Amino acid sequence: MSSGKQSVKVVVRCRPLNDREKALGSKMVLSMDLRRCQCFIEKPGAVDEPPKQFTFDGNYFIDQTTEQMYNEIAYALVEGVTEGYNGTIFAYGQTGSGKSFTMQGVSEPAAQRGVIPRAFEHIFESIQVENTKFLVRASYLEIYNEEIRDLLGTDTKQRLEVNFLLLSLHPVC
Repeated sequence: MSSGKQSVKVVVRCRPLNDREKALGSKMVLSMDLRRCQCFIEKPGAVDEPPKQFTFDGNYFIDQTTEQMYNEIAYALVEGVTEGYNGTIFAYGQTGSGKSFTMQGVSEPAAQRGVIPRAFEHIFESIQVENTKFLVRASYLEIYNEEIRDLLGTDTKQRLEVNFLLLSLHPVC
């Protein structure tokens, strides 16, 4: 991985309907063209209106795993971190949109382990084979209702302030 200029990449992931949505009889209004990285959103009940179309740098539908997404999107970024470059994986979306599922994942099935445990495993496996000492630092922040919380701190209710924010982004949504 080069330290050259890299653009921000925006990737979208569609989660399946949850139990509540299924119980309400909700229907999937999103479809994807994975080859063209396009998403189409239909307006319910408006059969004569064309769907809204959006194009991203990558997209993942409900049948694709976190493992696949990590390997295709996050692996190179984390590999760059092990080579000394800065990297950020940033999940953004509404409450209930699947950010925690993507970032934290579940232990079973293994293909749905989250980005965070995969990245830690990747980093620690990489530095274990080196004959060098490493300092590993991690931040795990939540921004909710315009308040920032340190999710690794002892006081998760403590309000944090950011005077500036400089990010090298490779988003996973």
